[in-house]
Amino acid sequence: MEAERLIEAGRRALAGSRGALDVMAEAWQAQALARAVGSRLALCGPMELRSEARALGEIGAGCSALDHPTVISGGARAAQLSGIGEVRPALAGLALLLGEAGIALVGVACDTGEDGLYWQCIEAMDAADESLDRVHGMLRRLAEREREPERARERDGPYGIRGPAPSATGS
Repeated sequence: MEAERLIEAGRRALAGSRGALDVMAEAWQAQALARAVGSRLALCGPMELRSEARALGEIGAGCSALDHPTVISGGARAAQLSGIGEVRPALAGLALLLGEAGIALVGVACDTGEDGLYWQCIEAMDAADESLDRVHGMLRRLAEREREPERARERDGPYGIRGPAPSATGS
């Protein structure tokens, strides 16, 4: 399944989560998807994004989302990733998903009285925040790349590199 569709499915699932364990499972699903998108972009994304994408693909590797019990029972949505159509919209959607997951995790952490769940939330929030920073970094790089031709035109002036065309009168 294409990245944008998976991200939207993740956002819907997170919004429909009821209870702390559902929110945790969806946060881990979001992190697994962020890792999958990062790994895919590191292999075949734009060159200027590959180092950030590689780092995104490695975030939370020690506490894999795939190891979360609720994710194991339903399977990781990220395993369905077949490609990334357009990079910018996929990254923008991923940023929304990670931000929403972080907010949901704050709610769970504040409401829980269970020490273990609290620290799982903190760990998941840290991973979501770090992933979100990487995604924002990639979006900034894409924006810079898109502005570069405009900057070149500004440097060249209104007539391009060669200057104004000679007048028809010869003066």
